[in-house]
Amino acid sequence: MSPAARLRGLKPDWISDLKVWRTEVLGGLVVALALIPEAISFSIIAGVDPALGLFASFTMAVVISIVGGRRAMISAATGAVALVIAPLNREHGLGHLIAAVILAGVFQIALGALGVARLIRFIPRSVMVGFVNSLAILVFMAQVPEMRDVPWAVYPLIAAGLALMVFFPKVTTVIPAPLVSIVILTAITVGAAIAVPTVGDKGELPSSLPVPGLPDVPFTLDTLTTIAPYAFAMALVGLMESLMTAKLVDDITDTPSNKTRESIGQGIANIVTGFFGGMGGCAMIGQTMINVKVSGARTRLSTFLAGVFLMVLCIVFGPIVSDIPMAALVAVMVMVSFATFDWHSIAPKTLKRMPAGEISVMVITVICVVATDNLAIGVVVGSVTAMVIFAKRVAHLAEVTAVVDPDGSTVVYRVTGELFFASSNDLVGRFDYPSDPDRVIIDLSAAHIWDASSVAALDAIEIKYAQRGKSVEIIGLNNPSADLHGKLTGELAGSH
Repeated sequence: MSPAARLRGLKPDWISDLKVWRTEVLGGLVVALALIPEAISFSIIAGVDPALGLFASFTMAVVISIVGGRRAMISAATGAVALVIAPLNREHGLGHLIAAVILAGVFQIALGALGVARLIRFIPRSVMVGFVNSLAILVFMAQVPEMRDVPWAVYPLIAAGLALMVFFPKVTTVIPAPLVSIVILTAITVGAAIAVPTVGDKGELPSSLPVPGLPDVPFTLDTLTTIAPYAFAMALVGLMESLMTAKLVDDITDTPSNKTRESIGQGIANIVTGFFGGMGGCAMIGQTMINVKVSGARTRLSTFLAGVFLMVLCIVFGPIVSDIPMAALVAVMVMVSFATFDWHSIAPKTLKRMPAGEISVMVITVICVVATDNLAIGVVVGSVTAMVIFAKRVAHLAEVTAVVDPDGSTVVYRVTGELFFASSNDLVGRFDYPSDPDRVIIDLSAAHIWDASSVAALDAIEIKYAQRGKSVEIIGLNNPSADLHGKLTGELAGSH
């Protein structure tokens, strides 16, 4: 194969597709416009200069577009990360915050290499639905302050923006409706000199590119012990939000993504961001939904261009961007929240058919996320709740039936189901120790031993029979159960 043919084979299929380019470029532009006020807002939450949030959004988007595992997902400065690192900045200063961002990136690379990303498959669907719905609620709630104590003109502008995004796609989908809405509302407010809050009111936009450098901290063990807890918390929150968002995009686009690569990519992006003086970040659900669901982007190009356009808009077109009314961006985010919410999950028809346990898990996830403003807490609490409900349900699936031989010398107990810590606790009480004949057979051919608790329960049963001078024979173990039983029987404390 010639070098030219080999190079053609390495190029993505869409590289020569003008329609894809148009979708990706316009999608990246819409995301960049939506990123600016959010990045500034998150900077304020973290207690840092707005430029640090904007720099973080630029470097995160550009780097993750190259090293990340999920195509078309947007990573930038986020509120979840801002909340975690705000106390560190408040108590120890900006230098420690930047150092924590770099260390968080190192932690994320290590966690990715250890395979933590694979744990995402243990998150139940009910938690995922709760995550999506709570995310939609948070996106909407974040817009509420922009609709309080504002000039009356803001409300018709938001309504007009929503109307444009609903009806414009019926005319054409060549240009994303959010971009059309932003341009038209900006032209109206500037042309008619309508005094409403603008992007410029959020904070000053940077006028130059970020410059790489080391964090201004003493490189000592004391510094490391100070920043490590914050860095680890940021790494976990960032990974969880990014992996959950990646899984959501997988479902929307019906395409798989490499979660381990995404974890390592998030770490690399945060390290680069730290060295460029940014506040760090992770995947952004709102902007990702704009890019994937509203704009229809599917490649890394839109993610890369979102970061590039962000800096171009700030540095080259700063005065114009500053004039964009917040009402236009609020309308975009309200539309995103509406599109993100899984309305089917709360339809009466769905709720009637759904098991009560799964509805409870979904509701608990939503309540925890909305109450704490932290997606990671909601996902953890929801997953633990789902596991408890599952364990309780499975615990009752272990059945024991007894058959006595006609001659009365032997009894066979047939155990059916899964034996683990929850079900095996009741197992010991299911045998008739005083009345059974001298020979007892426990048939486990229709059961499976999962843990040490089950082995300990079987040992306890044998001991109770032995105390009465009766023998026990365990038969029918499958290979994994036999291996576990062989290793642990008689070795567990409390089984003698």
